[in-house]
Amino acid sequence: MYSRAQLADDFKRLGVAPADTIMLHASVRAVGPVAGGPDQIHLALKDALTPDGTLLMYAGCPQHTDEVGRGHLAAAEERELIDKLPAFDPVTARADRDNGIMVEFFRTWPGTLVNRHVARFAVSGARAGELIATQPWDFAYGENSALDRFHQAGGRILLLGCDHDTVTFLHHAEHVADIPGRRVVTFKVPVDENGTRVWREMKEVDTSGAGAHPNWPDRFFARIVDSYLEQTGNPGGLVGDAPSFLLDARGLLAFALPVMQAVAADATAANDLLKR
Repeated sequence: MYSRAQLADDFKRLGVAPADTIMLHASVRAVGPVAGGPDQIHLALKDALTPDGTLLMYAGCPQHTDEVGRGHLAAAEERELIDKLPAFDPVTARADRDNGIMVEFFRTWPGTLVNRHVARFAVSGARAGELIATQPWDFAYGENSALDRFHQAGGRILLLGCDHDTVTFLHHAEHVADIPGRRVVTFKVPVDENGTRVWREMKEVDTSGAGAHPNWPDRFFARIVDSYLEQTGNPGGLVGDAPSFLLDARGLLAFALPVMQAVAADATAANDLLKR
């Protein structure tokens, strides 16, 4: 069983430093048993960051909130959602279950802030207000978004025993990449306007299972991340029982953009540029 202090030491050995801005992806189960429960994991990371640091996680929105109009639901399903789905409340809505339980523990911890958007981030620490100060309604992973400011702040991505295909920051790369043929989707979100639920249209470079481009191979994000780790000689380390990696967001973006451009032009390029 691990203590908060032991986990904080593990984070420091991995490279987490005071005043860092960290975006965390985490598997609670991978860490192993923790005295005091899963909240001790994000608290240990905050200990390593010190009050001068900032912790960011992607929360997203509950199932169905951003699905009407994407084209993967039957017409009857969409009609039922339009009839029954409540307006999205960014303060109280649970995080997307696909993002893991850790983000929900963190989101509901005292002092954690969220932006008022279905592309919702939970953030705490010195730069929290700066990161979520504004969020474009359309293309919410692109320019002037929380991910854009995270990148500009020299943020670092922490993968804590998680699937490397879940790195949300690479959706920012998809949004800012100069590539033709990207899938842009328009869908509807239920929001509250002056006490009335209304359905508001939103656009994004497709972040759903279909992917942002027809040429994206299976597990494209994981292959980008693993290839970047290999190129930079990053062996990672253990936090508790969890194999973990700390990587630079600026470096990952610089690596990912030309890869995305090459694969968009020729689907077979992924086999030459990336780990299998």
